[in-house]
Amino acid sequence: MDREKIKKAVADILEAIGEDPQRAGLKNTPERVAEMFEELLSGNMLQAQEVLKGTHELEHDEMVIVKDIPFYSMCEHHMLPFFGKCHLAYIPNNKKIIGISKLAAVVDILSRRLQVQESLTVDIIEAIMDFLKPKGAAVVIKARHMCMEMRGVKKSDTYAITSAVRGVFMRDIKTREEFLKLIE
Repeated sequence: MDREKIKKAVADILEAIGEDPQRAGLKNTPERVAEMFEELLSGNMLQAQEVLKGTHELEHDEMVIVKDIPFYSMCEHHMLPFFGKCHLAYIPNNKKIIGISKLAAVVDILSRRLQVQESLTVDIIEAIMDFLKPKGAAVVIKARHMCMEMRGVKKSDTYAITSAVRGVFMRDIKTREEFLKLIE
């Protein structure tokens, strides 16, 4: 990221809204905002595959679920946060499993980008499918969007829910229902 460009852009915005970027309370704001963007959008510099490298062999072909993974992301339309919980599952194939903390780390990496919730949902499931090659995977995300709560329609406490299913979760309704019941 180009920290200097971000700082200049923030100073320009402050001036454009009638503020003085040199006043005491705002003097360090461009630097703080640049730092914030580096942190919040750090997923642009990381690859989910790097986290998924450490698999283990284990004779296990039952569903693995990680529920209520908190995440924070930024809407690409208004650059405001959306945040919530991600639930994911996979059914191992070829004795290949991954540590559950690695799955949470994938959600963290992929959420730290400018995007829409629908893209985040698909990116998470595709990372799991591409790397683990499981029999199937499922992802459900429930999130609040500040672009909907703070501006526009101003509807607070409203959630968007997105889902993606692949493999056996798509083909077998009982498997999908089991996952949905377990994440309630």
